[in-house]
Amino acid sequence: MKQILNRLINHEHITKKEAKDVLVNISLGKYNQSQIASFLTVYMMRSITTDELEGFRDALLDLCLAVDFSEYNTIDLCGTGGDGKDTFNISTLASFITAGAGVNVTKHGNYGVSSVSGSSNVLETLGVKFTNDSGFLERCLEKAGICVLHAPLFHPAMKNVAPIRRELGVKTFFNMLGPMVNPAFPKNQLVGVFSLELARLYGYLYQNTDKNFTILHALDGYDEISLTCDTKVISNHAETMLSPEDFGVSRISQEAIFGGNTVHEAADIFVNILNGKGTEAQNNVVCTNAAMAIATVNKISISDSFEAAKVSLESGEALKRFKILVDLSA
Repeated sequence: MKQILNRLINHEHITKKEAKDVLVNISLGKYNQSQIASFLTVYMMRSITTDELEGFRDALLDLCLAVDFSEYNTIDLCGTGGDGKDTFNISTLASFITAGAGVNVTKHGNYGVSSVSGSSNVLETLGVKFTNDSGFLERCLEKAGICVLHAPLFHPAMKNVAPIRRELGVKTFFNMLGPMVNPAFPKNQLVGVFSLELARLYGYLYQNTDKNFTILHALDGYDEISLTCDTKVISNHAETMLSPEDFGVSRISQEAIFGGNTVHEAADIFVNILNGKGTEAQNNVVCTNAAMAIATVNKISISDSFEAAKVSLESGEALKRFKILVDLSA
């Protein structure tokens, strides 16, 4: 590690194999906490290369506890986090709306590191069980159309990194990796990223796989469609810009999608929206993001997918999927 750190501090890059080897060695406990913290810090101060990101991704996928739900043709809705915006749990809510619209979801998530409430914080608070038991997860998919894959249970190799990430409290390259290392290996992916540079990195890496993908980045920094501005969209076949007007909705203020100051406040917002008590801005944001997931899988227009998302939320179908998941967790 000392040699790697010296090279990185001298603004050199490491190869894909070296990147992969470092993460494998971290998982084996070969480095001390100071070395790991220093390694993470380097990537807060300079851009990551495609080879480095690909090496890190490959290591985590090789080391994860994989589950096979390929017959369900699922999608993962996942943001990198790290955008510093402290929104409510938009992609998690959009996941239940997507499931309510008949599209199966394998939701990969974790506790918040640089935000008040990650997806796992709010779901755990509301009674969703975290497990890596594939039988239980398959029952969730069959009955609710969605299962939750709590990252630490599937990436035990990263137990040496988790406390360091918590103590640092800022985004690291693990934020960049989260959406890429879903242990269910879903064929479809909707991913939001915190920068245009990372959107292009993701696009390059996904284009070299068989993944059916859509990448989102709001131009004012959100890692999802925020409706506060236009959104850059990169998919398998095109790069486009989407505006709120493309969905037939109005632009909103950043304050309209604030997620609260505590996990319990975030959970209250989550439940209110699912119960049909969300504000117009909150409802539109979750439905536009769900619409992108539905469109990605079903290959339908934005207007049709947005309508399907609204029906899922307003009919209570999204709430039904959530309640089934909680009941199965009891």
